[in-house]
Amino acid sequence: MGLTLNEQKTSIRNARQEPVDFLGYTFGPHFSRRTGREYIGYSPSKKSVNRIKEKVGEHLKPSNMGPWEEVRDRLNQKLRGWKAYFDFGSPAKAYEVLDEYVEERVRHFLRRRHKVSTLGTREFSRQRIYRVLGVFRLRGPMREARS
Repeated sequence: MGLTLNEQKTSIRNARQEPVDFLGYTFGPHFSRRTGREYIGYSPSKKSVNRIKEKVGEHLKPSNMGPWEEVRDRLNQKLRGWKAYFDFGSPAKAYEVLDEYVEERVRHFLRRRHKVSTLGTREFSRQRIYRVLGVFRLRGPMREARS
């Protein structure tokens, strides 16, 4: 085929001992959240998680004056696309981190928009953000609280 390797970017790594980033994933040693045991796996890389955080932050800027439905739909589109690409391997920790980040950014965005002087956790609770306002949750829909 006539392809050549880029000598500066090419290296041989032992994925059993050190993590390797490739195409947005980190391959290598991981630890089971359930058992604490080590296994060889893959998950979204830190760089990929930081990139989607930047995109969410850029989208939820004060200059975004569109109606909430348009803002939410565009945000959900970004989150669904990211999840579709990274929904393999061990994304649970990345999903948890991103859900918390999105929740905090949406709350901050709505707090500024509605001129709420408090932290906004009562007006814009987790349930309201994900259920009533319709923000996409990477970890899946919220379950009803059990009594």
